[in-house]
Amino acid sequence: MAVVGSVLFAFYAVAAVVVMGVFGWPLWLVLLGSIGFVGVQYKLGKWMALRSVGAEELPEDRYSDIHRRVESLADDMGIEKPRLMIARMGVPNAFAIGRKGAGTVVVSEELLQRLEPDEVEGVLAHELAHIRNRDVVMMVLGQGVASIVAIVAQWAVLLSGDNDLADFFLAIVVGQITQMLVMLFVFAISRYREYVADSDAASEIGSGEPLATALEKISRGTERARESEVDAQVNALCIFGEERGLARLFATHPPVEKRIERLRR
Repeated sequence: MAVVGSVLFAFYAVAAVVVMGVFGWPLWLVLLGSIGFVGVQYKLGKWMALRSVGAEELPEDRYSDIHRRVESLADDMGIEKPRLMIARMGVPNAFAIGRKGAGTVVVSEELLQRLEPDEVEGVLAHELAHIRNRDVVMMVLGQGVASIVAIVAQWAVLLSGDNDLADFFLAIVVGQITQMLVMLFVFAISRYREYVADSDAASEIGSGEPLATALEKISRGTERARESEVDAQVNALCIFGEERGLARLFATHPPVEKRIERLRR
């Protein structure tokens, strides 16, 4: 975390120096602009995540046990009870958005149908751990740094060229490659935070077995992924994600078999 965080800060520092040198912006304006950019990205991303899956309020009269479990877990973790929502995603899944004091947990109908109560509790504990650990905010910050660095790289190409059509397309390519490079480090942080959330969830419920069996059932449900309503943006927030080969470098989640092994260890 220290190494990856330092690399991300270095990317941002270089971008800030370029902006101050090329545009003559003072440091305070660069910082203010960055905070505003990330803030808008955070608010917009939260709204889009809920809208993309059609999330609705989880009725307390129908799901009183889940509300009670979440309230108990939140109290044990020292955070406010998050807003609970439900969505039809096509696969058993869940994700958390927001921060401590203003968090939201979304569960899919399929997850509640296929998992046992103790397994659902393990999943909920995992999502609450993300909120307590500010993982969602950390991911937004990382994505914000990647976007800022990419934008600066694009402008650097445009300002150093002849501003013709070739420079325009080159700027787009350079921006995409730069953002992809920075996101490799953001994804590395995401994979590490998944292990931490798993560990915290196991500690809170007293065992890693319920979450491990939940992950097994969720992974078996991924053959229906093509029918899923979970888009690429929300996928990074979900409890389960799986990639193979070189694609693992761009995965937001570590291999599920390793997570299960750690939970049972």
